[in-house]
Amino acid sequence: MLASLLLVALAGVVSAAPADLKARALPTPITAAVAKTYLSELTVAVDSNSPAYARSQFKTWDIISGTCDTRETVLKRDGTNVVTSSACAATSGNWVSPYDGVATTLASDLDIDHLVPLKEAWISGARDWTAAQREAFANDLTRPQLVAVTDNLNEAKSDKDIANWVPPLASYQCTYARAWVEVKHYYNLTIDSAEKTAITNILAKC
Repeated sequence: MLASLLLVALAGVVSAAPADLKARALPTPITAAVAKTYLSELTVAVDSNSPAYARSQFKTWDIISGTCDTRETVLKRDGTNVVTSSACAATSGNWVSPYDGVATTLASDLDIDHLVPLKEAWISGARDWTAAQREAFANDLTRPQLVAVTDNLNEAKSDKDIANWVPPLASYQCTYARAWVEVKHYYNLTIDSAEKTAITNILAKC
């Protein structure tokens, strides 16, 4: 089932987003009420990194349509007025990183974040998946799992789970928690106790 998801120069201008430019990012996650139900259904377990995680275990980026891969597909989805080259590379557009509200006109300022990081998926269950299942997870455009965000912020997040990192934009933290639960629930990934506590606290404020 998871494998079927595969089908489904100027300096950078970076600033606070103007009032009329809003972030457009990822499929709308489940409601807080549903997230609370899903959270209660997740298995709480200690993370395991045996065998050891390697990013090469998750193939990115797949071709989605024509010459457009997953990264370029997300950039077009999350931006406005996006212009692409014949090779599907975004050459211009307007983006707002939903994690921090920072606006940019350069695709090179953005990373595609795996909301549930690949390593987090690995240590909470993906180590037991097939290569095709991990590839589907790493390129999932259906769940709220992939989002274009400020590159340095994505680097700061790295592979941290929700107990150790949340978006600095407070108004987005509820969306982030709901999306986190949806992805973990869909893929039947476990959560550790600190993760569950963090999610519970965020959802209580949604």
